[in-house]
Amino acid sequence: MDTPPLSGSDSDSDDSLVTDKELQEAFSRGLLKPGLNVVLEGSKKAVNDVNGLKQCLAEFKRDLEWVERLDVTLGPVPEINGPQSTPQNKDQNKDQKGVDPEDDFQREMSFYRQAQAAVLAVLPHLHQLKVPTKRPTDYFAEMAKSDQQMQKIRQKLQAKQVAMEKSEKAKQLRALRKYGKKVQTEVLQKRQREKANMMSAIKKYQKGFSDKLDFLDGDQKPVARSTKEGAKSQQMRKGPNAKRRYKNQKFGFGGKKKGSKWNTRESHDDVSSFRAKIAHGKGIKRPGKKGSNKRPGKRTREKMKSRAR
Repeated sequence: MDTPPLSGSDSDSDDSLVTDKELQEAFSRGLLKPGLNVVLEGSKKAVNDVNGLKQCLAEFKRDLEWVERLDVTLGPVPEINGPQSTPQNKDQNKDQKGVDPEDDFQREMSFYRQAQAAVLAVLPHLHQLKVPTKRPTDYFAEMAKSDQQMQKIRQKLQAKQVAMEKSEKAKQLRALRKYGKKVQTEVLQKRQREKANMMSAIKKYQKGFSDKLDFLDGDQKPVARSTKEGAKSQQMRKGPNAKRRYKNQKFGFGGKKKGSKWNTRESHDDVSSFRAKIAHGKGIKRPGKKGSNKRPGKRTREKMKSRAR
């Protein structure tokens, strides 16, 4: 009995002919296994081709002098504060001073110390070979980038610096404006408070709560609201207020006006100033006094006018 095509290498037309019933029959016979039915290639085996590696090494290897190569292989510089290495404890130091590759600081320090050891070992050798190790003062080296490109970079850096300076100045100006507005509002509020305090002091002076004129000098301190009761009690103790005292001093004190001519029991009983002759018109008459200042009549005045003409 022919089995239906199961591999993925068949065409789409063949795959379309496989029905669910056929797949179930194939699974029941054990022809299908879980997973994708794909042919897997075997893993590649590593080959140690020693002859090929030696041939490649011989192709790019060059027998040059050490001055041209400048290669050196050394360990790191021993620590100054650490214990001095002896032949007995060299193996122990190697085990103890193993660098942890996950620690960035130890790894970078090991690179630095190894480079330092290489420099300390190579410099005397270069001096023996009379190879200069310092750049002369008049040394001229051609730059990797052209002058035009460096000029563009310089201009870009200058523009960036100018933009940063402008932004800083703008920030400073905004801060100064905010500070100026704050100072201006504080000054206006202070003036309003001083004006309100002066008006309250003037009202208190007019009402007699205070007799001081210090607020006219402009050094009036804000009067606390809790001093109102003290001012009222002070007014009750002192008597009339400053305004009343000033008016009494200017116009005098007339006493009671309303009902001042009313009779009382004492004035009704007091008859010491009563004179009967004067009261009834029977006093002493002196001649020449009556009519001395009497104005002449109309006809008399007309006759006097006609005579004068």
